[in-house]
Amino acid sequence: MTPSRLALALAALSCAACPGVAVAEAQVRLPTISPDAYTPEQKQAAEAFTQARGKPPFGPFEPLMHSPEVMTLARSMGDYLRFKPKIGTTLSELVILMTARRWTQDYEWYVHAPIAEKAGIAPDIVAAIRDGRRPQKMSDDETIVYDFTAELQDTKRVSDATFARAEARFGRAAIVDLAAISGYYTLLAMELNAARYAIPADGTPLPRLPE
Repeated sequence: MTPSRLALALAALSCAACPGVAVAEAQVRLPTISPDAYTPEQKQAAEAFTQARGKPPFGPFEPLMHSPEVMTLARSMGDYLRFKPKIGTTLSELVILMTARRWTQDYEWYVHAPIAEKAGIAPDIVAAIRDGRRPQKMSDDETIVYDFTAELQDTKRVSDATFARAEARFGRAAIVDLAAISGYYTLLAMELNAARYAIPADGTPLPRLPE
């Protein structure tokens, strides 16, 4: 690790230990916009969001409200990938956790770790991903999804063998969804990290792993 990366890592650890500092930094970057201050475009986007999700913009969609067009497009894609993916909402949560871990995205993990366990991902699998380890015990479907996602995220490619296993098990449409889930939650993770969006006070930051 270079001196500059070491300094950044130490700074991140320092911020993780001081939630108040993280909140202050998030407010400096892309503060949550009060509905009273919405532009007409933001108001329209927020109304569409509330109609689709049953509540006002929250979480990653708060910093995205600074660009309501992007927020609306992201919400629309999430309406499908979060709730109706062709690989099912249990395996999709495995991909989301892997993505949150890859980007060390505390809020994404805070929200989805309990959802993943409730959906049927074993606590040992969740703990292994959190710690940066390959889970030891996974079902055949989980193994296929884990390997596909790990290769795609780590090498930016998927080997023929891994692709063939996923295609044979889930079909081509599900493979498109599988890659899209990884890409969609990468988008949200990048936006949240850029905004320094803080996790709630009862959250625990992910361990900062060496690069």
